[in-house]
Amino acid sequence: MNWQVNYALKYLMDNHKDATAQHVRGDAIRIMMPHKPNVMAVISDAYTISAELAMQYHVNFPDMDFLCGYRKECVWEGGAIRYLEGNTIGWGSAGTLGSAIYNGDARSAAHKDYCFSYRLIRQIRSIKNLDREFDRIFTMTLTSGCTVRVGMIMEYEPTADAIRTFWDRFGPIDIAWNINPNGNPTQNAIEAGADLGCEVMKWDELKMLLRNR
Repeated sequence: MNWQVNYALKYLMDNHKDATAQHVRGDAIRIMMPHKPNVMAVISDAYTISAELAMQYHVNFPDMDFLCGYRKECVWEGGAIRYLEGNTIGWGSAGTLGSAIYNGDARSAAHKDYCFSYRLIRQIRSIKNLDREFDRIFTMTLTSGCTVRVGMIMEYEPTADAIRTFWDRFGPIDIAWNINPNGNPTQNAIEAGADLGCEVMKWDELKMLLRNR
């Protein structure tokens, strides 16, 4: 049994007392919760989940309900997200899986760190086209014809280093959107963004920008 499967089984046992989980084969586990649908979850140890990898997991486990990127630093490519959602397979972190078990919506669940913020963006009428490149990166084309590349920053209070590291990992962005509702970017983060050529902001600022650009 792979390390991430062992950890996932222990995590479920320690944090979800009502759930019963068992190893099926390979990277797959079956999770049972009273009065909720059983869930076949595949637990991946990949640092990056691409469309090709998501497809391969689906071939190996045709009954997969949820694909879990167990590493905290796991990044999901846009192609993988589109493939999984197109096949009604949930995706996300261990925390996302835990919530989905209780909600009974494993097949429609999406990464809980980014799901709400991305849903907000999809509701903005001034956005003509939305291309999700990664779980935390999307490019939007506005009705004005302007194209903006946005990175969703999850840190409580992003620092200058967080902005630079994000830029180095994912390339240039126009906006670093701090999506954590409980914190605000540090002044050093805002200055680092300005040096790189991007604006660092919260939702209210982003919403105003989208209305006026």
